[in-house]
Formats: sequence, C-alpha cells, structure tokens
Amino acid sequence: MEIKTMKRVDIIFAMEGVDPVKVVENAIKRDQDDIILDMIDSGLKGRGGAGFPTGLKWKFTRNEDSLEKYVICNADEGEPGTFKDREILDRVSEKVFAGMAICGYTIGAREGFIYLRGEYNFLLKKLNQKLSVFNAAMKKLGLDFVIEICSGSGAYICGEESALFESMEGKRGEPRNKPPYPTVSGYLGKPTVINNVETLVYACMINRLGAEEFKALGTKDSRGSKVFSISGDTPNAGIYELELGMTVDSFVQEFGDGDTKAVQVGGAAGGCVPRKQFTDTVIGYEGIPTGGSMMLFNSTRSMYNVLHDYLEFFTEESCEQCTPCRVGCQQLLMGIEMIKRGERTPAYLEDLKKLAKTMKISAKCGLGQSVANPFVSIVNNFKEEIIY
Repeated sequence: MEIKTMKRVDIIFAMEGVDPVKVVENAIKRDQDDIILDMIDSGLKGRGGAGFPTGLKWKFTRNEDSLEKYVICNADEGEPGTFKDREILDRVSEKVFAGMAICGYTIGAREGFIYLRGEYNFLLKKLNQKLSVFNAAMKKLGLDFVIEICSGSGAYICGEESALFESMEGKRGEPRNKPPYPTVSGYLGKPTVINNVETLVYACMINRLGAEEFKALGTKDSRGSKVFSISGDTPNAGIYELELGMTVDSFVQEFGDGDTKAVQVGGAAGGCVPRKQFTDTVIGYEGIPTGGSMMLFNSTRSMYNVLHDYLEFFTEESCEQCTPCRVGCQQLLMGIEMIKRGERTPAYLEDLKKLAKTMKISAKCGLGQSVANPFVSIVNNFKEEIIY
C-alpha cells in the first residue's frame, strides 16, 4: 500500500493567476469527450464521502438521450464536524460556478442549481451577486448555461442526493429507491450530475492544470488532495488542504495535542480510529475515506458520551421512512443507555452490534447504513468506556 507523509497543498483556495471564467472559456473550446477523458484520467473521486469517480458520472449522464439535463451542486453541508464547503463558497465560489459550467457544457445541460444548506443563507446575498456576474459572463461566452441557488430547510437527510431532489421538487426530503440513479433519473426525473462543492472546484482546477498535475498528488487509489475540517482536541483547529494517502499517525503528529486517543474520520457517519491503529490506517479510499471532517479526542473525553451524542443525532435526523433506520437508531441509543445504567449486561453489546450491521445492509439510504460505522468502531475499541 502506497503511503504519503502529511503534506499541505493549496489548490482549492488559491486564486493567484486563476480566472474561473477564462477556465470555462478554454474548456468550451474543447471536445466534450476529451474533457471527460481528462476527468477520468485524473482519478478524481467525489469528495462528499461516497467516492464515485467524477469522470464516469459525467460520462454516464452525457450518454443519456434527453433534451433536459441538470447539474446540481450539493452544498447541504450537514455532517457534524464539517465546515469546509461554507469556507469554499465564501472565498472561492467562482471556482464552484466554473466547475458547474464546465460540467454543463460537457453533459449538455443548460441549467445548474446550488442546493445551499439552510443555515448558510447568510451567504445568499454575496453568492447571488457573484452569480449574477458569472451568469452574464457565460452568456457573453455564448454558453447556454445558467446557475440558480435553491435554499434547503435544515434537514440532514437532504444531503442524500435523492432526498435533495425531492426537496428541490417541493416534496418532503426522503430518499428514493435506487435504481434508477441520478445519471438516468435525477432532478425532475431527468439525467442529472450531482457533485459536492469541493468536487466541482477540483473539476475546475483539473481543467486549468491538467490531469497529470492533479494525479501527481495522492496515491494510485486516492488521487489528489482533500480539504479537511479539523476540530476537537487540537491546537490547530481549522480548514486545511492535505494530500491524500497519509496515515492517521502522520495526521495526529501534526494536529494532535500530544494526548490523542481517537480520531473520528468522516464526521458522525464515519469511523473512529483508536490510537493503536493510527500507524496502520491510511486516510484515503484504500484505507478509511472521509467526507472531510476530522475530530480529535484526547484522554479527557468519554467515548460513551461521544457515541451517545452521535446516536441522538441520528435518531433525531432519521427521516423515519424505513424501519431499519427508524427503529434501529432508537434501539441502539436505548441499548447503550440501559447498559450504562446496569439494566443490561455487557454481553448485550454484541446484540446491538448485530443490529448495527443489519442496518448497514438493510437501511434505505446512507444515513441508516452509516450508523454502524461509529457504533461498531467505538464499541470495538472503547468497550470499557461503554460498560463502566
């Protein structure tokens, strides 16, 4: 397995010499298939956490025979511990717009939408001003593509792509059955590319820098860099762009406080890495992937309290459409509470782990499926903090 040392990068936020409109102008002079080939060759995977190859998503949507197609930027950043997309939109939103415009040209879409998290509405005025200028620039270039902003309503579940489409269509934000996938039937039942904020910026920069320069960063399975929201017990909390492929140990040496006992990778929906696994765990798609949140916990923290908070969050945010998630989240929460009160023996944890693993394969969407990640990893590695 290829392993990189911790390295800071500056692709996302760098604006010196970068003119997003010029990047689009150069892109639309190229053949769409060539752009897709570059995207595939770059190895860029979705930075929202799922890690689907971006170039393939664009290719599948381009190949659909439809007069109407859409590009959607998922800016519903609701994962606990994640705040990078807010900063990207605030500082370099034109790069996001450019990535959407290039995608629109490539797949044959004329409309794009930014689904903005409701709590980020304070950015609306600034974004709309910049968007007005950008849309006018696209019209001047002769590109028939317009971007609008759609404001969400604060539901965590709407970060799931199909629930996001339902919300945009004026319905309750609930996940759809799959297939069909968005590339075939997305917003309004039309072929749709949905990428998150960070992915679209990288799409813009790959078109400016070329696939080879992007591929020079990261590893074979995890190309490029990634923006991380770093919080918790760290003297260096904030937003950093780092090369993928580093170990958790390398990360902790840079951002830990000298007493880090666990790192939650990927927010509440991610996995908890204990100190004994720091050296062997790679941050990337060949190891433990992340949507961007890195929360560090030192020895003063109760991992029972951490897990309890996560389960309360999932129980509250479940759309309650499917039984595995609706009932499962409640049972996991009540289960660890009963163990803590002594009403159940520690052996009951094994039953709860089986329930969590069942949810992982039976829940309808990523919310219910991901609950097993923090539950199993925390229970397996910090059992003594759960039962005593």
